[in-house]
Amino acid sequence: MGQRVPYYEIAPDGMKIMMDMEKYTKTTAIERKLRELIKIRASQINGCAFCLNMHTSDARKMGETEQRLYCVSAWKECEFYTEAEKVALELTEHVTLIPTKRVPDELYQRVREHYDEKQYVDLVLIINQINNWNRISIAMGNIATEK
Repeated sequence: MGQRVPYYEIAPDGMKIMMDMEKYTKTTAIERKLRELIKIRASQINGCAFCLNMHTSDARKMGETEQRLYCVSAWKECEFYTEAEKVALELTEHVTLIPTKRVPDELYQRVREHYDEKQYVDLVLIINQINNWNRISIAMGNIATEK
């Protein structure tokens, strides 16, 4: 079926806000590859093939390894993610699944061992941004296509 409506044309002001937030997330101190891993993990949880396709491709272009891309859904069982990356991925899961997981104080404290207050806020914004994109993409009928 493909994209249901040309949403960039129908709601340009709303999409400009989304793009402005995207620009902001790129200015944060959160490392580029980690931003992509966060986007991949949230997109896996949400089942957004369009975003998974886009962000795994982007991560490869940034030099992310196939091994780390293939294993991001099982990050807890891997030694090749740093502790800072692992806690960011755990936060991603908790924020993405907030109705059931919440963000407990214990997780917040572990995140703060690796990230300052500004970085914590930026992580939460990055996670929320990809969750927004996943929901827009799925609702609009975007599909992953071969390049």
